[in-house]
Amino acid sequence: MNAFRLALPMKKTRIFVPVLCAIALSANAFDGGNPSKPLPATGTVQVAFTPEEDATGLIVKALREASKTVRVLAYSFTSNEISFALIEAKRRGIDVQVIADAEQIRRLEHNKVGLMHQAGVRVWLDEQHQSAHNKVMVIDGDGANPTVVTGSMNFTYSGQFKNAENVLILRGNKPLAEAYSANWQRHHNHASPYRP
Repeated sequence: MNAFRLALPMKKTRIFVPVLCAIALSANAFDGGNPSKPLPATGTVQVAFTPEEDATGLIVKALREASKTVRVLAYSFTSNEISFALIEAKRRGIDVQVIADAEQIRRLEHNKVGLMHQAGVRVWLDEQHQSAHNKVMVIDGDGANPTVVTGSMNFTYSGQFKNAENVLILRGNKPLAEAYSANWQRHHNHASPYRP
C-alpha cells in the first residue's frame, strides 16, 4: 500500500485509503466475524470417486455400522440403495432423521423421501435457503466413534453412475462430528415437517 501512496497525489491518497479500509472491513464481514477454528486431524478417512468407484456402497456400509443415530442433510435423494439402508437402520432401532431440500423433493419425480417417511424415518424440509445443498450424514455423532459422510455426491443414481463426484467417509473424529451435528441442528431449527 505504501508504494501506491507514494505514487498518488495527496488528494487521491485521501480517497484511496478510506476505500481500501472499507474493502478490508467488508471482507471481514463475509466470514460472519466468526471464522471456523481448525479441528484436529484424527481418525480415518476413506474416499471414493464416481462413477468408477462404489461411493454408494461405502455409504451403505457406514449406515449398516450405525448403532444409535443417523442425521442426514440431503439436496437430491433418489438412490434406492441409500434410502433402503436408512430404512433398514430405522428398523434396527436406529434414530434416523433426514432434512431435505424442499424444492428438489417437490421437483424430482423419483425422490425417496416419501418412501422413507412411510417407513417411519422422520423427515423435514428445508425451505430457508435458495438451495439446501448439503450432502452430509452424521452417524452416531454423540458416540465415542462417530462417522461423518460428506463430499460432492448427491444421494442419487446419477451421483453414482453418471456424474464425476467424490465421497469422504471420516471415522473417529469427534470434534468434526460435533461440528456437523451442530450444523444439522441449525437447519433442523428452521425446517418444516415433511407432509406427503
